[in-house]
Amino acid sequence: MNPPAVPPRLDTDALIDDRRTRIIVCCGSGGVGKTTAAAAIGLRAAERGRHVVVLTVDPARRLAQAMGLSYLDNIPRPVDTGFPSDGSLHAMMLDMKRTFDEIVEAHADPDRAAQILANPFYQSLSSSFAGTQEYMAMEKLGQLYRTDEWDLIVVDTPPSRSALDFLDAPQRLGRFLDGRLIRLLTAPAKPGRAYMKMLTAGFSLVTGTLTKVLGAQVLKDMQTFVTAFDTMFGGFRERADTTYRLLQTPGTEFIVLAAPEPDALREASYFVERLAGERMPLAGLILNRVHIPAATRLSAARSIAAAETLENHEMPNGTAESAGSPRYALAAGVLRLHAERMQLAVRERRVAEHFTAAHPTVPVAEVAAQPEDVHDLEGLRAIGLSLASRPARG
Repeated sequence: MNPPAVPPRLDTDALIDDRRTRIIVCCGSGGVGKTTAAAAIGLRAAERGRHVVVLTVDPARRLAQAMGLSYLDNIPRPVDTGFPSDGSLHAMMLDMKRTFDEIVEAHADPDRAAQILANPFYQSLSSSFAGTQEYMAMEKLGQLYRTDEWDLIVVDTPPSRSALDFLDAPQRLGRFLDGRLIRLLTAPAKPGRAYMKMLTAGFSLVTGTLTKVLGAQVLKDMQTFVTAFDTMFGGFRERADTTYRLLQTPGTEFIVLAAPEPDALREASYFVERLAGERMPLAGLILNRVHIPAATRLSAARSIAAAETLENHEMPNGTAESAGSPRYALAAGVLRLHAERMQLAVRERRVAEHFTAAHPTVPVAEVAAQPEDVHDLEGLRAIGLSLASRPARG
């Protein structure tokens, strides 16, 4: 049986040193380390001379703590890396509602903007509508790109139920804006009594039903919002389409994050295929939290056998200590711990090989499991270094 093929290595240094790379999008299922990877890549790029902004949507605020900031908000904040470099690093955390408010303020006259911002339906839409966070991440990405203030933008995608939500957000919002209810509420008046009579009858039927379901005040808020927001619908669609095309252009690179677990790699595989289907550039896969035993020459089977010897037999050479002594019990425990680590590493490798067999041309970088969460710049530097120099295992 032929040994599994060794995938090409993902070298993030080559990626960030290429000045044509303007956007790096870190994506994957929840809990696989996207925020840490985005911060580590951003820090390393800044220390290699790039002017970087890292956009995170992680509400846990780990990025702020790791970068030595007291807080992050919707404005890029400078990070003191303490490292001599021609580059610079800024970080920010997406404020979904504030970003939506900024769009309204920028694309509506002051009176209409005030009317929209005060509307209860808008306030609900801007803070809780399904897909709003993902859409606003796309919107903020477009805003940062258009300022031309940074030559590299690193995006940590939202912790969505599915990693695909980030790509689907513009289409989802577009379907909402083009939906039947919105078209009805924004239908322009046309001349002719027959048309007006038909429109009035249809509108009364729909609004009567909605009033029973939602209540008169909610429906009135919706109608007021739609009337005030009507002129901005096209702008939303246009910017969403522009940012979506930006993600397809040379200069954007997607990095998929996964843990060496079946569900995470299944999601990663699906996302790789989706990126290919959408003609979006994939840099590679980061396999995070991989368990790599230090003493690989001692197999799990030999470790277990040695532990059993210590636990069950008197030691040779006339030693006064028995197998049950504390020192031998400790040694046996260490051997069993090593055996478990080796077995875990074997399972992780087999799971990873399923991915590489399905996607043999996708470059892979591995990050070893850390003894504790990354919480400072030194920890981020260590992650960035491992991404640049650690080859995937064969």
